[in-house]
Amino acid sequence: MVKRWAVFSITFFFIYFLFLIDWNPYINHHDTYKITKSTSHSKTIRIINRHQTKYKLNCFNGSHTKTCPKDDSLVHAFHQDHQHSSSSSSSFTCPEYFRWIHEDLKPWNNTGITREMMERGLNISQLRISIIKGKAYVEVYGGSYQTRDLYTVWGIVQLLRLYPGRVPDLELLFETGDATVLDKQQFRRLTPPPIFSYCGQKDSLDIVFPDWSYWGWAETAIKPWEKVLKDIKESSKKIKWKDRIPYAFWKGNSYLSYARRTLRTCNVTDEQDWNTRVYSVNWNNETLQGFKNTKLEDQCTHRYKIYVEGISWSVSEKYILACDSMTMFIKPTYYDFFSRSLVPYKHFWPISNKSICEDIKYAVDWGNAHPEKAKAIGREGTRFVEENVKMMFVYDYMLHLLIEYAKLLRFEPTIHPDAVEVCSENLACPKGGLWKKFMVDSMVKSPSHTPPCTMFSPYDKQ
Repeated sequence: MVKRWAVFSITFFFIYFLFLIDWNPYINHHDTYKITKSTSHSKTIRIINRHQTKYKLNCFNGSHTKTCPKDDSLVHAFHQDHQHSSSSSSSFTCPEYFRWIHEDLKPWNNTGITREMMERGLNISQLRISIIKGKAYVEVYGGSYQTRDLYTVWGIVQLLRLYPGRVPDLELLFETGDATVLDKQQFRRLTPPPIFSYCGQKDSLDIVFPDWSYWGWAETAIKPWEKVLKDIKESSKKIKWKDRIPYAFWKGNSYLSYARRTLRTCNVTDEQDWNTRVYSVNWNNETLQGFKNTKLEDQCTHRYKIYVEGISWSVSEKYILACDSMTMFIKPTYYDFFSRSLVPYKHFWPISNKSICEDIKYAVDWGNAHPEKAKAIGREGTRFVEENVKMMFVYDYMLHLLIEYAKLLRFEPTIHPDAVEVCSENLACPKGGLWKKFMVDSMVKSPSHTPPCTMFSPYDKQ
């Protein structure tokens, strides 16, 4: 009897002890790492319990939050965790377009990137971003359109939260305009400064980086990519392809480029029908009306959709591809980080920029005569963005690009005197309306519990 009581008592207190550990908010939530022995038994290391780590937006001074939390315990712990697990590889490979990272960085393969090269790029960039020991610092050199700079920096801060300890120390320059800034012809004898941009083209040397709209475009009420993709997917299911309007559709600012102005002439008239339906948008009016006429999820009603560049590449590309309609690309000059892997006649139908109206009419007539083939092209384009441009891969692309870029630096990255530390708190807390909502909606809530995808080797090493 005494033995039974002793066994019962020991069991009871052991279970109670486990309950205390699990319940204790300091152990389980505040102190988010645990102490464990390494496999070599030579030292004790900190391993992050990623499933228990939850990030919160702590506006400790309300809308007046200007500084970042000073607690460095998680940063140090994550760095130790990274040192322990950096050799771990993912079970899946990255999408094919990740190979372009090597191509974009090729101009610096032989020389590396020096401090002098970096300084030569200050007058053609808006931001200098430094990442030092897992924290981000920003120095602003020029104005950016709307809040592109804010959401670009926000995206980088979220990357640091998703993969803590994995982003190496670095400095980079970012150009937030539409067009590219590094003309190949100007740097035939001189190594160019490294400039990150939202797009590239065959005659430029800009390093292509995901654009701000993946975290939301508040000025046009476009939600973060994950949410708007879900909305588009649900909406596109409402109308079967065969029941959609059998014409090519485009909606947007039709005055930004020659191609768009030409596209306007393809609209239906009493004399001619080019199978095209073009709707010009006055964004001032749309702002006053709350963007009720420009919701992306309401624009999947036609069998065919048109992608046409504005000043340069357009963020509309991914939204148009997501609609399950056969997408027509009016021959683009620019590309973003993923579009170089799109295949004509598989993911989209190419349209010449020299005979826009005629080519669109032919493509629509062909699609209506071969509906299953046209539907398949639309499905493949949509499948591409759903499977290969999900936010997980957007972050993985950012991570791999920054890792490969940092390998080229031939100087020690520093925090510059005029740089300001940025974090989720001092970026989001002072904002209001959609600006804050979209940041909260796109905020990384916890570290990734899986490693990033495995990178491809460069094209020339296949």
